[in-house]
Amino acid sequence: MTPLKQKMIKAMSQRRFSERTHQSYLYSISSLAKYFGRPPESLHIAELQQYFDYLVQDKQLAASSCLLQLNAIRFLYTKVLDWPSVDINIVLPKRPQYIPELLTRREVRRIINACKNDKHRVMLQLCYGCGLRVSELVAVKVQHIDGERRLLKVRQGKGNKDRMVVIGETLLSYLRDYWNGNRPALWMFPSASRDHHLNISTLQRVYKQAKIKAGVDKAGGIHGLRHAFATHQLEAGMPVNDLQYQMGHTYILTTLRYVHWVPNDNAANRRGDDLLGEFEGEDA
Repeated sequence: MTPLKQKMIKAMSQRRFSERTHQSYLYSISSLAKYFGRPPESLHIAELQQYFDYLVQDKQLAASSCLLQLNAIRFLYTKVLDWPSVDINIVLPKRPQYIPELLTRREVRRIINACKNDKHRVMLQLCYGCGLRVSELVAVKVQHIDGERRLLKVRQGKGNKDRMVVIGETLLSYLRDYWNGNRPALWMFPSASRDHHLNISTLQRVYKQAKIKAGVDKAGGIHGLRHAFATHQLEAGMPVNDLQYQMGHTYILTTLRYVHWVPNDNAANRRGDDLLGEFEGEDA
């Protein structure tokens, strides 16, 4: 490991960046060095501008990918190498606006039931039942689950924020059965070596296979379960501000994106539903 990489890792750790941010930023800097065939500390601002012109015009990266690389490079030069600023003129491609294809409750049930591995199935149930991001899901520890109060502590979610998420009674029973059968010690969903949690890419692959097996051909990955949670809870009458906290959204406008899926005639005013409990007795 080079001294610069060590210094960058230390700077990110001090700021408590997530593991995924560590990986993304290091990959971005590695790609920059590979492009020029020189260490990043030897580059000049004109060369950085040239690199971003290449990313946008030649590689035609999406706007989100360009912004990720820009953030990584700015962090390296301003926080690690102590440049006063990184002034790069970057014209980002316009982001296409897509409305994700919403999974129905029946489709969610089919996907979950198609997953025969006990650990993987419970992970999909938890993802949908609590509306978790996949990075939050894999990082759940046994101690984060408060069965008495039916709460899940999400540690350091997006934006390095903790929050408490309500666990439905049915989901809690699934979690208890899983724990009784597997007795995980630290991580609720450990890897095969049991010294770390399950890898994100593994769960994404599990979800994709379950969706195919269930015959659900709607576009989207495991994040679709989080979209489904949000919309189904709004349909059940959960107030938007409660859903905002449950989802871990910083801004209410992010939560309001889901409102367009909810029928206008829904006048319920409950605190949300035990979504998985409604699967009981339904036909697949």
